[in-house]
Amino acid sequence: MRALVVDHTSPGHLSLTDVPDPQPAAHEALVRVEAISLNSGEVSRATDPATPNGARLGWDAAGVVVRAAADGSGPAEGDRVVTLGETGWAELRAVPATLLGTAPRDADPGALSTIPVAGLSALHVLRRTGQLLGRRVMVTGASGGVGRYAVQLAARAGAHVVAISRDPDRAGELRALGASEVRPEPAAVTEPVAAVLDNVGGPHLVAAFAALSAGGTLVSVGRSAGADAVLTPDALLGDAGRHDRSIRTFFLFGDPATDFAADLTWLAAEVTAGRLDPGISWRGPWTRHPEAVEALLTHRLHGKAVLVLD
Repeated sequence: MRALVVDHTSPGHLSLTDVPDPQPAAHEALVRVEAISLNSGEVSRATDPATPNGARLGWDAAGVVVRAAADGSGPAEGDRVVTLGETGWAELRAVPATLLGTAPRDADPGALSTIPVAGLSALHVLRRTGQLLGRRVMVTGASGGVGRYAVQLAARAGAHVVAISRDPDRAGELRALGASEVRPEPAAVTEPVAAVLDNVGGPHLVAAFAALSAGGTLVSVGRSAGADAVLTPDALLGDAGRHDRSIRTFFLFGDPATDFAADLTWLAAEVTAGRLDPGISWRGPWTRHPEAVEALLTHRLHGKAVLVLD
């Protein structure tokens, strides 16, 4: 089969190469991949000189089961699925049932491929912040993959969503997704918020933490700013309505035993029905991967880049 592997001599630091077909274990289904989506972290790793040539990256893919798991777990042969797994961008992948979600047969594979990392991260972080109904929730980096899903899911849960985006052209789009307010930076938010999903880090994290009300939680998801978050001693004071605030870290695979199948299946149904917008900003055949990589590296994309396998 063919796969995209790290190749620092090629455009986009990736090249299409023949690799061995995967050999599924008894609890794994074999999936023929139809579409993949790129995450900024993966692209950064691919272009990092420290990443060795031949390395295979890539978490997100959607396709069709061509061989069901031998132990009877997971979807059946012929089912369309959305998959999560560090098995790379390739024509075939072997996936455990816990990392497979069943999708409607008429689902768009490209839209499905945006779900795993971005959709699951947004869903699980928002769950960590507790009850959202009637609460003010800030989402930084709201125009990105995780941010877009977080804005929509928080609004669906009844939150007053404060979306942070440095691009003024995104304001109308974010409001259409459910944001009640759109601000250029956390420092521009004048009323306290009960929770923050932070995709940016750096000074954004510091200012977002300052916006928390008593008992509020900031969950650090991404660090796209590439800058240090420096909290002064005064930032950690608990007086004047700032008591019991917290900063929490997040890693999607923090609990290796987590079964994502039900969440992936639900998200796939919501995206297919049009109740969640995946925000695809770039779509093309995977032979054009250098264009997608460049667009992500230069921050020209707001949303997801999807590669379709031919």
